[in-house]
Amino acid sequence: MPGKQIPIQKNKIKDTPEEEILFTSLRASDWKEFFGQSKVKHSLHIALTAAKKRKEPVEHILLYGPPGLGKTTLSYIIAKEMGVNIRITSGPAIERSGDLASILTNLEHGDVLFIDEVHRLNKVVEETLYPAMEDFALDIVIGKGPSARTLRLDLPKFTIIGATTRIGLMSAPLRDRFGIVQRLNFYPPEDLETIIVNAAVKLNLKVESNATGELAKRARGTPRIALKLLKRARDFAQVKEKGNIDDTVLTEAFGLLEIDELGLDDSDRRLLKALIEKHQGGPVGIETLAATLSEDIGTLEEVIEPYLMQIGLLKRTPRGRQVTEKAYRHLKIKSGYQAKQKSLL
Repeated sequence: MPGKQIPIQKNKIKDTPEEEILFTSLRASDWKEFFGQSKVKHSLHIALTAAKKRKEPVEHILLYGPPGLGKTTLSYIIAKEMGVNIRITSGPAIERSGDLASILTNLEHGDVLFIDEVHRLNKVVEETLYPAMEDFALDIVIGKGPSARTLRLDLPKFTIIGATTRIGLMSAPLRDRFGIVQRLNFYPPEDLETIIVNAAVKLNLKVESNATGELAKRARGTPRIALKLLKRARDFAQVKEKGNIDDTVLTEAFGLLEIDELGLDDSDRRLLKALIEKHQGGPVGIETLAATLSEDIGTLEEVIEPYLMQIGLLKRTPRGRQVTEKAYRHLKIKSGYQAKQKSLL
């Protein structure tokens, strides 16, 4: 299924419905609005500047890291910086090599093709992509059997930006064809505060400085979550008919959302408590833990566990998952022998 071509527009907020504003104008539209990831930005800025001086498209770029850190936003900024159009698609959407051929043959010189979840490209499509990335050519097989022949179509030079949350699932040949590979990391609270303040200005919201810090602290190091929390706090303030978002509003909102001071939600606490109360803190295998929680293994590995390990509440050992002393303290549960005795009662 071909991606939708989206022209790069000037940094201007237009009169659009509120929902459209929420999902489009909060996204950074240039380098000045993209806060955090300074090393990634510096490296990309050098690559883009050099490409523009050579009057060539920038090399293929691979961005990887946890979801919500700005991979899609960076792709828009790169396209805008190069002054070209961007076409958006995803690995699962390109089901056949014909779908890929349709997208590639409609690209113009220098265009950016953004492929989200690039690790989910199927093998046939991936092999069709190899000559397109290396030689800017598309090999099309005409006919079947002994009479089949290959027709090579030349393509304009373009840039593929791949995004993935699981770079380990990408095949080595595909990964090696990206000239620039950058990892996006979780954001420190100070960068998240800047993002929240900037978003509040765009949404015409008044957020007190203490409240900004609380939102950043509970955003799990992820801008997408920070913006979601800001919007939920705004909803709560409007329903309660309060003008500003302050500590009182956030306390009530976080209580309703069941988000604690570390940003843990009910699913996170359920996992930690299951390990402590039913498995004596671990170690326990992922299959057993998934069965205990009635959760999918993929959900545990990709959604719940990464942040718990990032902040030191959970660790993976050769024997399985195990909670740390910090998790006991956070949940206000006694650790060691007393906790094990309590779980046996």
